[in-house]
Amino acid sequence: TNQRFETPMEAAFDFSRPIIHESERYEFVRKIGAGSFGEARLMKDKLSGQFVAIKYLERGDKIDKKVQREIINHRSLRHPNIIAFKEVILTPTHLAIVMEYAPGGELFDRIRTAGKLCEDE
Repeated sequence: TNQRFETPMEAAFDFSRPIIHESERYEFVRKIGAGSFGEARLMKDKLSGQFVAIKYLERGDKIDKKVQREIINHRSLRHPNIIAFKEVILTPTHLAIVMEYAPGGELFDRIRTAGKLCEDE
């Protein structure tokens, strides 16, 4: 059956699926980045054994509204050159966006370091 959502926010957060708290499913490996709104951590999925990146954002009206559009857009993107969206976890204090882990780091940093990239890169 196709589930219909009333709002884009309901579509972004599939409330029909139980939320597994990150400490139960994901094991902390190391911090991989930080910014003004939160931090990114490398985590290991205990169910699949795969590494994932989780972006933790402190919850609040300003963050929730800004991130809503990012989540809606990211969920709809499916391309081999775009980091895959996995799920969103809501905690009382943080919103955690679980994504595919790309060990190469930020594209911008690679371009800045290399000066340019070949088309194949």
